[in-house]
Amino acid sequence: MKELFSPLIALVGNPNCGKTALFNRLTGARQKVANYAGVTIERKEGKFRSDTGRQWQVLDLPGTYSLHAITPDEKITQEVVTGKRPDETMPDAVVCVVDATNLKRGLRVVFELLALGQPLILAVNMMDIAKKRHIHIDIAALSSALKIPVVETIAVDPKGVDALLSELENLAQTLKPNGNVTPHALSQQSPESLQQQANAVLAACVTQHSDAASDRATSLSYRMDSWILHPAIGPVIFATLMFLVFQAVFAWAQAPMELIKSTMEAFGTMVESSLDPGALQGLLVKGVIGGAGSVLVFLPQIVILFFFILVMEDSGYLPRAAFLLDRVMGKVGLSGRAFIPLLSSFACAIPGIMATRTIQNPRDRLVTIMIAPLMTCSARLPVYALIIAAFIPDQSVLGILNLQGLVLFLLYLGGIVSAMLVAYFFKKKWGSEVHQQALMLELPDYRWPNLRNLFLGLWERIKIFISRVGTIILSLMILLWFLSSFPGAPENASQPPIYYSIAGYLGRMLEVIFAPIGFNWQICIALVPGLAAREVAVAALGTVYALSQSGEELNSALEPLIAHSWSIPTALSLLAWYVFAPQCVATLSVVKRETNTWRYPTIMAAYLFALAYCASFLTYHISSYFLGR
Repeated sequence: MKELFSPLIALVGNPNCGKTALFNRLTGARQKVANYAGVTIERKEGKFRSDTGRQWQVLDLPGTYSLHAITPDEKITQEVVTGKRPDETMPDAVVCVVDATNLKRGLRVVFELLALGQPLILAVNMMDIAKKRHIHIDIAALSSALKIPVVETIAVDPKGVDALLSELENLAQTLKPNGNVTPHALSQQSPESLQQQANAVLAACVTQHSDAASDRATSLSYRMDSWILHPAIGPVIFATLMFLVFQAVFAWAQAPMELIKSTMEAFGTMVESSLDPGALQGLLVKGVIGGAGSVLVFLPQIVILFFFILVMEDSGYLPRAAFLLDRVMGKVGLSGRAFIPLLSSFACAIPGIMATRTIQNPRDRLVTIMIAPLMTCSARLPVYALIIAAFIPDQSVLGILNLQGLVLFLLYLGGIVSAMLVAYFFKKKWGSEVHQQALMLELPDYRWPNLRNLFLGLWERIKIFISRVGTIILSLMILLWFLSSFPGAPENASQPPIYYSIAGYLGRMLEVIFAPIGFNWQICIALVPGLAAREVAVAALGTVYALSQSGEELNSALEPLIAHSWSIPTALSLLAWYVFAPQCVATLSVVKRETNTWRYPTIMAAYLFALAYCASFLTYHISSYFLGR
């Protein structure tokens, strides 16, 4: 049987038009989808096989308002569709995705793509929402006016891409392998001219009921924005939402955390009793279960935190938060557009740094990259949760507030405030003056979060967390167990064997540096593998203290062990350290890639270490003065 030609198609469209959702529907991929612009910041590639047996290759390109790129992410789209991206084949065809409720904006890109001379299909997405808003689009007339195939799509509906699949098969009959030709130059028409063409097509192909505008004015989104975007009430709503999220992280997670903790302890006891004492038993019980198991217990808190973040993303609230914070961020010289990358950094600094590609001003982009690590990433949550649970009483404040949740909220707030202060410093140092820039950001309509997107987002976060536990953390814990177990204790030793190990000697060397901020040698050991990933510090503490205990104490949870071993000033000092903790190696490598120099990752590591050490030093000595050592 002759093998069918496998075309390469590129999905192009405005931000937030449902392009990535369409990509996921076609390919079965699980790329991040959210109800705001700027989620896709680099090309994504996938494949699918149609009913005819033909395999299609699909590129999901960053959203763009024009092929005349002004941001790094838009530059990727421009280079791919024009065949000018190094070492990359030009697509055989382009599928331009437009929002059916905002064709006026989307058609400008369509006319620019038409000028390239490539095979083009127009996918009018979100047709279900357009119908609810009394917007009627004559698909046949639109196809005739543009002289290209036009199809309706509903990316969130399993059957919503059938028409597109059928049109792609028709297109495949006209395509030839290696048939790419050099495209025409980008359209040099002015934005006004492109808009005039778009308006003419809209007038001929789109009709809207006379009461649609008034319906929109009185819609739920409009009424909600009158409160949420209110200059006085809006910030209060935002602060309240954030505060409730952190309260829930502790209040809701207790039961599943206890279940995981008791299961791990029972599993550790079973493994210990089923194996003879020796290296294998020590590796499994103290290294794997005592280390990696110490991190796994914090999975419920991470899931709860990301549940709320995903709900706010998919509902359309986050762009409003960007507008609310625009005035505050403007005081340090940043625009609200930096909010989205900084928000992404709460998951991990790496996607947050990459998301700065949507920022047009190079200096603003660089400053945002430099402060992104100060956003409290999810990898720090296990460290915070461990110390807070061990040293902060689980009690109410004012009868309604959970004290542990309040402390967690203050730690996150401390990171945000510190980021703003550091941004102000960098803007003053790298710019002649700090000035506020106008923010232009599309506000999508509010909508109920899509359950499929919500569960996929949570599942992806769970997979990332568990895969880190099963790969990076497990590998480091095995290495740490080896370094902590050999060469072993001498005869008549007065200290646990780990004290005389390679790791013990390393920890005592580092203790000379970190003793002024209250860190003992066990904490110093945990800081080293923590450079690979934040949560490794918890796993390392689990291994170190497991190897430092014996008998019945061995199976005790980590929380009571550190509560017994550390003073409160030491615990507070470690919390302060992790507000500013120097970045993991992976983050520094991404900063190098994005800035194309080692200068900025070096500056980042240096200033974060200095801030962390100073904050811990002050915290330790001030708290020691008032609380005693």
